[in-house]
Amino acid sequence: MSHYINYDGGRKTFTIPKGWNVISSEDRPPVPGIKDPIQETRRALDHPIGSPKIEDLARPGMEVVLLFDDLQRPTPAYLTLPEILNRLNRAGIPDTRINGICAIGTHPIPTLPQLKEKVGEEVFTRLTDRLFIHDPHASDNVIIGKTHRGTLVEINRRVAFADLIIGVGECMPHPIAGYGGGCKIIMPGVCSYRSVADHHFTWMRHRNSRVNMLEGNHFFEDISDAGRLSRLAFKLDFIINEKREVIRAFAGDPWEGHREASQYAASLYLVPLPKLADITIASAAPLEIGVQATKALVMACFSTRSGGAIIWAAPQKQAGSIMPLIKEMASPESAEDFHRRLIVGDVPEHLRSFGISYIMQVVYFKEIAQKFDIVHVTEGLSAEQVKMMKFSYAPDIQDAIEQVHQKMAQADVAIFPSGGNIIPQIR
Repeated sequence: MSHYINYDGGRKTFTIPKGWNVISSEDRPPVPGIKDPIQETRRALDHPIGSPKIEDLARPGMEVVLLFDDLQRPTPAYLTLPEILNRLNRAGIPDTRINGICAIGTHPIPTLPQLKEKVGEEVFTRLTDRLFIHDPHASDNVIIGKTHRGTLVEINRRVAFADLIIGVGECMPHPIAGYGGGCKIIMPGVCSYRSVADHHFTWMRHRNSRVNMLEGNHFFEDISDAGRLSRLAFKLDFIINEKREVIRAFAGDPWEGHREASQYAASLYLVPLPKLADITIASAAPLEIGVQATKALVMACFSTRSGGAIIWAAPQKQAGSIMPLIKEMASPESAEDFHRRLIVGDVPEHLRSFGISYIMQVVYFKEIAQKFDIVHVTEGLSAEQVKMMKFSYAPDIQDAIEQVHQKMAQADVAIFPSGGNIIPQIR
């Protein structure tokens, strides 16, 4: 029987050898976006979850901060921020008492044209001289406390001293935090570099720091603590498809709203499995560009037993962004040793300009190479570059299957035709 994966805008078919038992080959079809995202935004803001409306939270004389993510996220800030500004105006707060802050975390600083693209012409004009980009290295970031697990929370001074803090972001499955959105607009969004490093490097490898887990996930729970310490009052989170179209909006209390948004995202992307697979075949589709392509590999790890094999198919036609990662993968350092370096602040020089989340990928990929037999099907990387990652190279999917079959004649196999937008769930 033939199977397929989605690859570079088309399909690649392949056959499974005798002795391999397919336990799942479910393909989650793309979720269409809604026709009117502005109307969906208004619906969410008019019916907030666990919170009064923005108009009822605001009071004349307040200093308000609007937080929004950067261009690495598809959140349509240009559509939603005008609506929030208008509601604040109706509550007696003029634009002159509102600051907009791009919550970049430790991502690269966007250019002025990129900032204008994110917020749109109207907001860029209305908040002239009051649009800011968070600087995680700023000397005036303010320490506001520690989480109940002892993580330092040091945030942007404008956020620390604001009377009302409102965030806009995206809620999607997250490999470590369970789901994105919610209080991630605070941690890492507007936290200092040392605060983000303290949090991320401490909890990144805890067994409960994983996708589709919120309760008991220390990584997520510390983020929630940071949100409470910062007094984040209201959050608007979007569920967005791979075409950057809005599927649904959730607004209100940053914790209750995020919980409902996460449950909705789970209903779209969960793929049940009866057991851990010996072999997982995963396509990076529909997230095949740059570092996004690695998401499918990380998700495949959640469905594969330790010592098993993963066939990871990704075109890598725009592989420039992962080349520093490949360079570090080539070093003989183990995941454990590299992680210890990060904990004490010893970041390799060639990675210092990258965000903390990118640097973390080095640890994860070294660990993946130690834990699984990875065969990478790709066109954009050479066999030598794949070897630098401690992976095996295959020019096509059928060749990869033959390589793995030589080592495992009998196996339970999970196939993810679109591995970039699924959440494996072991029953």
